[in-house]
Amino acid sequence: MNIERVEQHSVEELLANMRRVGMLTHPEDYPYENAQIELVSLHTNEIAPAQRYVLNCELMKVRDLQWALQEHGVDLFKLDGYASIWLEGYDDPIDVLPPVVEESEEADGSVVRILNDGMHRVYLARMERTPIQVVYARNVPKQYPYYAFPLVNGWADVEIMQDLPEGYIKKWHRIKNYKSLYRNFNSGFQNVGGPRGHFTNAGK
Repeated sequence: MNIERVEQHSVEELLANMRRVGMLTHPEDYPYENAQIELVSLHTNEIAPAQRYVLNCELMKVRDLQWALQEHGVDLFKLDGYASIWLEGYDDPIDVLPPVVEESEEADGSVVRILNDGMHRVYLARMERTPIQVVYARNVPKQYPYYAFPLVNGWADVEIMQDLPEGYIKKWHRIKNYKSLYRNFNSGFQNVGGPRGHFTNAGK
């Protein structure tokens, strides 16, 4: 991965843009508009995954992104805001955000920090035994929960896969129309995830 240019944005810009993120199917609804959001550093043990797998190829892409950013003096695990990057061969910039974590109150009374976006980056941080900066959102309106449940056994339930077999259960969805709970991060930022899946945010 050849990054030609990097432009870094402040924490204030990051949080302001997060408040402009709309729901995918109802873009006029803004789940973070009045939420308490902050940039914090967490140990990966403090983050509850909902996705049962990481893909080997996507994990390698995120590691390549990490190394390419290092050449520009940027730490993928500590962005201190967010970064816009220009890749060789592409005209439009890609916004690289910290992973997004939300406070989620479950029916059994537990309160977890559920991972909304950035599965492969958090897993990479876990493999490298390093804390990671995340956007942490609390007091998200109850009608906009994260669309899947946290895994029963946390990271112990996550496996590295080459590909997914037919019928593989990726996540356990909260509702039948779970896509109605998707957040559209591209409504607050630009080209999140990269052109044609150049690298993944793994949030869906």
